[in-house]
Amino acid sequence: MTDYNSYYGQTIDTTSIDPSIFVVPMIIGAIIGIITLVGMWKIFSKAGVPGWGAIVPIYNMYLLFKITMGNGWLFLLLLIPFVNIIIGIVVYAKLAAAFNKGIGYTLGLIFLTPIFIMMLGFGSAEYVGTK
Repeated sequence: MTDYNSYYGQTIDTTSIDPSIFVVPMIIGAIIGIITLVGMWKIFSKAGVPGWGAIVPIYNMYLLFKITMGNGWLFLLLLIPFVNIIIGIVVYAKLAAAFNKGIGYTLGLIFLTPIFIMMLGFGSAEYVGTK
């Protein structure tokens, strides 16, 4: 059997992998997750639903759909492959509209979700309801 690690005159020492290449991205991901969670809590509070609902995994989707679509049970559409992408975009568009924001804000919610969630939650935007 050929030893491919030393085939080209190089050996790979796998015992000296720096653990920070795993830890740093995990910390950054946790910070982004917490920021998004806090923003969702504030959005839910502004919309008149319980803010603590943002931390409950399935219930938060139910509340988000209740705020945006008027019917919370429509979140089950997220279980359908390919339809879930369209539904996700529609929910962000309706979330922006529920806070009286336009298409630019919808694009921000789609591509820079944590930032725009924080802007909605902590900004001066007021919940005007679904249309």
